[in-house]
Amino acid sequence: MKQNQHSRRTNEQARVKLANILLFEVSDPDLALVTITGVEVSVDKSYLRAYVSCDADRYDEVTAALARAKGRIRSLLGRALGWRVTPELDFRIDTTTDEAERISRALEDVPPTLAVEKDEFGYPVEPEQEEFVSDEK
Repeated sequence: MKQNQHSRRTNEQARVKLANILLFEVSDPDLALVTITGVEVSVDKSYLRAYVSCDADRYDEVTAALARAKGRIRSLLGRALGWRVTPELDFRIDTTTDEAERISRALEDVPPTLAVEKDEFGYPVEPEQEEFVSDEK
């Protein structure tokens, strides 16, 4: 979605209000330690997509809890935002932190072949072996 100053401000306002609602208003223990990582609001403000981050083993649990609480969250969000239209909510699990962690772990486990010296074409360079010079004439 194309971003301009107004849409960024709208997205940030919705993200802050939604995070406060999840933190202080909704008392579902399945939504503990859930973070709102981003929000996208449609131009007419009738649709809101929220990206939620949590532990990888809790994806199904958090998705079910958000589906259960969607009506209550939408009602509270409509009052908090004060917009003419209360947006329809769509929650998505944000897996970018898990992907970043997976990549970080992969970079820590560098295979030994990467440490081998290579020529300009990327082929391994044979270590130079000293030639034995014989004194025979």
